[in-house]
Amino acid sequence: MRAVLETTPGGPEVLAVTEVPAPELTPDSVRIRVRAAGVNRADVMQRLGRYPVPPGASKVFGLEVSGTVQELGPAVPAEAGIGVGDEVVALLDSGGYAEEVVVPAAQVLPVPRGVDVEAAAGLPEVCATVFSNVFMAAAAREGETVLVHGGTGGIGTNAIQMCRALGLRVLTTVGGPEKAAAAGELGAEIIDYRAEDFVARVRELTDGHGADIVLDVVGGAYLDRNLDALAVNGRLVVIGLQGGRTGELDLGKLMAKRAAVIGTTLRSRPAGEKARIMAALREHVWPQVEAGRIVPVVNRTFPLDQVAQAHEYFDSGTHIGKVLLVP
Repeated sequence: MRAVLETTPGGPEVLAVTEVPAPELTPDSVRIRVRAAGVNRADVMQRLGRYPVPPGASKVFGLEVSGTVQELGPAVPAEAGIGVGDEVVALLDSGGYAEEVVVPAAQVLPVPRGVDVEAAAGLPEVCATVFSNVFMAAAAREGETVLVHGGTGGIGTNAIQMCRALGLRVLTTVGGPEKAAAAGELGAEIIDYRAEDFVARVRELTDGHGADIVLDVVGGAYLDRNLDALAVNGRLVVIGLQGGRTGELDLGKLMAKRAAVIGTTLRSRPAGEKARIMAALREHVWPQVEAGRIVPVVNRTFPLDQVAQAHEYFDSGTHIGKVLLVP
């Protein structure tokens, strides 16, 4: 089958479509014919050699797909509710930039009713990331305020919608008027980090209270300022390192605010944790998607053969929402 590998760590040009053996079906897994695969920041980090695949996982890129079930392993239970021919989405350890994937059945969900199967490829990784961090790790409560950094990326566009659908007030940082308009249409209150200090603006918008939760993709460069933006008993959840791995943290300030700093990744979690996250999505998030309160925001789709161009476009930072690949 056709799949994407890298020749060496580097820029988008190192990605190439090549012929590889189809993955072997395991007893508790599902074989899916891929309709579309999502491009994510984790894929870029893998391409640069900074985010290795978990031991034993495929070297093929890609953490999320949509597609059609082709085959079930003999140990997939009937209560999984998966059948041959079903249209599904899946959260992967790797392997999504390909014509076929094999994934544990517990990491597979039906395409939500009313959602196009191709566009649905933009849901599993971002939904799992947002729900597991904001609602599971940070224990968000209805009525709280969340600050989402990078409101027009794949994570950001999903986080705005999910948090609003589940009862949170959403503030978000964006860069420039076009992205401000896009995030505003999704229901967020906008902070243009190019024109204003986000800490001061958060304090202003919350009458000095601060954000109860900060969902951060920047990392080290924002560490101290994120703490300044937090409310008492606030939770800072770091899920990305676009601004570096290290930063200075005033522990006295952290203690005075009785705040928490939480760092997580999704890919390296054990299968059992991923299964629990996907079950939580089915219970709490899929009904919101089917009601139209959360929609996949797809910016652009590329053929698999244009994977280098897709990564070049992703790297430009001009996209609003998800970038997808279609085999």
